Amino acid sequence: MAYSFSLDDVKFLRSRHGVKALEVASSLDLSAASMLADIAELRARYAGHDAALIETVTCRRRARGKLRGADDLLLSDEALQQATNSVVAEHRAAEIAARFPDAVVHDITCSIGAELIELERCAGIRGVIGSDLDRIRLAMAQHNAPGATLLVADALTPTSTADVVLADPARRSGSGRVFRLDQLAPPLLDLLTNYSGRTLIVKCAPGLDYSMLRNRFGFDGEVQVTSLDGGVREAVLWSGPGMEPIRRATVLRTEAEGLVTSDEVTDREPDDVPVGDIGEWIVDPDGAIVRAGLVRHYAYRHGLGLLDPQIAYLTGDSVPAGERGFRIVEQVGIAEKALRKALAAHDCGTLEILVRGLDVDPDRLRKRLKLKGSRPLSLVVTRIGRKGVGFLCEAGVRF
Repeated sequence: MAYSFSLDDVKFLRSRHGVKALEVASSLDLSAASMLADIAELRARYAGHDAALIETVTCRRRARGKLRGADDLLLSDEALQQATNSVVAEHRAAEIAARFPDAVVHDITCSIGAELIELERCAGIRGVIGSDLDRIRLAMAQHNAPGATLLVADALTPTSTADVVLADPARRSGSGRVFRLDQLAPPLLDLLTNYSGRTLIVKCAPGLDYSMLRNRFGFDGEVQVTSLDGGVREAVLWSGPGMEPIRRATVLRTEAEGLVTSDEVTDREPDDVPVGDIGEWIVDPDGAIVRAGLVRHYAYRHGLGLLDPQIAYLTGDSVPAGERGFRIVEQVGIAEKALRKALAAHDCGTLEILVRGLDVDPDRLRKRLKLKGSRPLSLVVTRIGRKGVGFLCEAGVRF
């Protein structure tokens, strides 16, 4: 069970003595094998603070690769789980600065300040405010984002005249993850109502039913679905003056030496694409494009077609940069006997199975196929019309 920090813990960790204690704790292995000895050492030297030191160091280690400067942050297990990846937050800060130059931005659910850090770093943002009801997380945020103005405030009570308001409602309760809009904390519809007429950006789970939000509740702003390195991270609602009901997918990828590339598709682009003409390749578009309902728009941009109008697999004679392509070897039936025969004929030894549009468990199917060859292949299992089909392909390649 995760450790619950106190304000005294945070005060100690921020002190000169606490900084030295964290250096000592960071030098320890803190593995399952060494934990008893490590606890004894820290307890002997820093009685009463050993649990806070261990929790901080282990959280910092888990935060590497997710949060910038992880080894200097104060954070808790729950706050780390909820924190936005620094790459995603940095991209958002840059977009805010481009769209609202010289803005003051108020993160009304700032928690430990992961978003504040990136807002502070962005040259085009004039001022940063953070607020939260959790005083312990605010104390951590004061350490993590020292340039921000911090307030104890309820997110549903406007407490500033900032140009842009940013919110990230909690999607977990004591019983686990929540899915209904009114179960978010604070509730999404209350946020939209209380900040009506102001520029409001709300981060939501990537599975948000934005169509229902539009059709049932009249949301008329932008919906942005963002992915990072192939994983869909969030659906973001942009509302306020000048916002239009646009859908957009933002695809972020980290390249060599930390370089981040960004690509965006919107529903303002053409979507008239051919269906059913199978090319040399099958393309599995990024999840943000699929979640945003922009597969046709993406296909048009890159000269691709659809295998089926209801299925998000694309096909063509080339693969867009950054996407995974599967060069078709043979179209096969999906009966197991036919699959085993085709896989044996192609000397398949390892098989990646991708499924869309059919109720097929890839792991169970792979076990039943009893592969004995040496060649790595991919199998795309889907449907065209009402018929299940398979495409045996060379192993997927990222272009």
